[in-house]
Formats: sequence, structure tokens, C-alpha cells
Amino acid sequence: MPEEEIIIPSEPESVEKVIEEDKKQLLQKADLSEWTPKTELGKQVKNGEITDINQIIDSGKKIRETEIIDALVPGIEIDLLLIGQSKGKFGGGKRRIFRQTQKKTKEGNKPHFLALAVIGNRDGFVGIGAGKAKETVPAREKAYRKAKLNIIKIRRGCGSWQCGCKTGHSIPFKVRGKCGSIVIELIPAPKGTGLKAEKECQKILRLAGITDIWSKTRGTTTTKMNVMYACFDALKKLMSTKIKQEYSEKIGIVEGNQK
Repeated sequence: MPEEEIIIPSEPESVEKVIEEDKKQLLQKADLSEWTPKTELGKQVKNGEITDINQIIDSGKKIRETEIIDALVPGIEIDLLLIGQSKGKFGGGKRRIFRQTQKKTKEGNKPHFLALAVIGNRDGFVGIGAGKAKETVPAREKAYRKAKLNIIKIRRGCGSWQCGCKTGHSIPFKVRGKCGSIVIELIPAPKGTGLKAEKECQKILRLAGITDIWSKTRGTTTTKMNVMYACFDALKKLMSTKIKQEYSEKIGIVEGNQK
């Protein structure tokens, strides 16, 4: 009996066009009038008892509703990271936003798509999230939702001895992140350096509000998802490291929003 032919959804004609459309939709002011909170934290935000995202993050409470981020973090932007690779000769063609896998069954091949999204307000808040589904659109939506729920606050400053401007354009000190075999080291850089990091890591750093940085990466860097998670792990350590007050004032450390 011949196998049933399964049609795999094709890659969008323009990755940039898909990303831009998603950005426009997310940048529109969220309508929270019809939002019915299901968690105690969501009810406090809806009633106006909590008006600052720092109150939630500093207390260590778990965010379980994306509407909380829509209400408390204005100016959120999103981007999709190129973690997959299109099929083709000699290892495939150019990078794509979906990583595709297939499961072999008696009925035929069952494809799944994985997407990795990053969100941030370019002012001290950033989050990443992965979504997997049988279709490309649900995978993107899951990634956006998880990225909102994984949002973190980071420290910024001028930790470079070559600069000393006491502004939050870089990071205050060197940090190291790890995921799998990947070890990434983020190093403070003076003004005008730019983002000297892996291309997809630049998207995470840019949405976090960092404009100047150096980096070193070791391990199997072809596994792009591990590189992204290692970079995010390094940014988390900016908040977990204890700093003396006198050193904090010296390098102009900023936590979260600078304004």
C-alpha cells in the first residue's frame, strides 16, 4: 500500500517580512479591558496594586500571564533568532527562523517546527523563549509567549577601563554563561565599540539595551540554540553578582529602566 504523501509547510518567502509584521502587531498597544486575570499576581496588576515590573522581578515571583508584561513593560519589541537551516546541497542553504525535525511513523513523516524568540524594551529588560508545534505559526506564537514569561532585568554600566563615562552603554563587569558545550564570555567595552558578538547574540544584547561589548565563545558554536541560551545565562549573572556600593557608583550601574 503506497505511503500517504505529507505536505510540509514551506518557508515564508521573506523572513524579514514575517518578523516586521509580528513587530507591528506586538508594538500596538495591548487591549487589556477584556483581560480576566487567573492568578493573584495578575489580579493585583489589573486592580492597580502593582504598577512597576521591578516589584515583581525583585520579589522573585513567577509571571504566568503575558498580559502582566503588556501592562507593565511599555515599548516591548520582538525578534526571531535564526536557529535553523534550509535544506540544500553541501549541508544546506541559508539560515532560517525555524528548526525542522521529522518523526518517522508507519503513516509517514510527521514534521515539527521549533522557533526561538527574543523580546526586550532596549532599556534593561529582555527575555527569550522557544516554541515547538506542527505548524510554523503556532510555533512562533508559543515562542513569543514564553519569551514574555521569561523576561529578566539586567544591570548595565561602564566597566571598561578605557572609557569611564559612568553611563549604561555596556556591562559593569565581565560575566560568563554556559549551555551544553558552549561557554560565552561578555566583556565591557568602551563607547563606540559596537556589539562585537555572534550575529544572533547581537539581537539579544541590542534588545537588552547594550550598545558596546566584546565577547569570546568556546565550544560547538554551530548549535545556535545553545549559543543563545549561553548568552542569556551570562546576562542573568549580571544581577546575581554582589557589588559594593562604592564600586557601583564609580562605574554608573543602572538596573532595569534608565529613565
